[in-house]
Amino acid sequence: MEGDFIRIDNRLLPLSWLYGIGVRIRNWMFDIGLKKSRSFDIPVISVGNLTVGGSGKTPHVEYLVRLLKDKVKVAVLSRGYKRKSKGYVLAEKQTRMQEIGDEPYQMKNKFADIYVAVDKDRCHGIEQLTGNKETNDTDVIILDDAFQHRHVKPGINILLVDYHRLIIYDRLLPAGRLREPLSGKNRADIVIVTKCPQDMKPMDFRVIMRAMNLYPYQKLFFTTLKYGRLIPAYCGEKRRLDSIGKNENILLLTGIASPEHMVTDLKPYTENIIQMNFPDHHQFTPKDIKMINEKFAGMPSPKIIITTEKDNTRLFGMEGLSEEVRHNIFILPVEVSFMQEQEEMFNEKIIGYVRKNSRNSILAKAKDDNKSKNGNHLRNRSGTISFRNN
Repeated sequence: MEGDFIRIDNRLLPLSWLYGIGVRIRNWMFDIGLKKSRSFDIPVISVGNLTVGGSGKTPHVEYLVRLLKDKVKVAVLSRGYKRKSKGYVLAEKQTRMQEIGDEPYQMKNKFADIYVAVDKDRCHGIEQLTGNKETNDTDVIILDDAFQHRHVKPGINILLVDYHRLIIYDRLLPAGRLREPLSGKNRADIVIVTKCPQDMKPMDFRVIMRAMNLYPYQKLFFTTLKYGRLIPAYCGEKRRLDSIGKNENILLLTGIASPEHMVTDLKPYTENIIQMNFPDHHQFTPKDIKMINEKFAGMPSPKIIITTEKDNTRLFGMEGLSEEVRHNIFILPVEVSFMQEQEEMFNEKIIGYVRKNSRNSILAKAKDDNKSKNGNHLRNRSGTISFRNN
């Protein structure tokens, strides 16, 4: 059911109260203009959440990339959490994961024809993407995990809410997992309830819609996770999930914020699931590799290891993995699917925003052409956008 993964530590509620005072003051300073939010003359779409990790940001950012990449030049700007570098870094083909972080590295490897950059200062990152010669043809920027980065004022602010950790039932850090008070959801233009069960009933949708208590200007969507075929990390052939037998044993190897959802989704195939959970964005060590080898060796056959795309970016190439592990480790790719036939509505909203707010979209070009006929000549601008034919 909704909110079933929420755990509140009531002993820490006084600290949450103090934390909330600080966050409210910060938001108030932005609201009244003491702290400045910058707008940019390029479409900027922010994807983020109110909670710490685990709401499905990466697959939703990848959905936006797939939606837009054949129409415009897309750039994804991330903080680059736990990377070893500092400042602005533009991902190249030879860029190592340690320089940009696991999620940007995953995105660059999946979408070679987009720009992927990291910068803790998102305003500076946008300036670099739009100002540098090598990336100034950028048409739209997707900000990954930037809902709290209020120095940038995005054109569309997308808030992700985990169905299993609905923010309406959660509490502020450190007692709960909220980064800021529930009122922060009012900044969102689009709210997406993610990781919904595929068998949700119409009544379930209506209950959540009422409970979220959104404003009329906010659009609410629901998505569920859609898994692809298991991909061998080193060798072998792809496998369908339904090829997993009831007697097969799974070692679920994760370094993500919320592995519980994966366990729930894998249980229909087999109840024999052993978890090896590491902290989110965990950098694997030789000691970890030894533990993985020993854990898998001690499991009865038939057996496989399943890990995530993000974890594989940090695990792949590590020395010391046993041959047994290398021959049996699989990656479970995941995408998002819109529910209630909402996909077309969402796509039209995103594409319409990009088209309307581009630096020189087809529509803007038509308007400029009309002005030119009336003798009002406008100068051409660099970094133009054109919606290409698919």
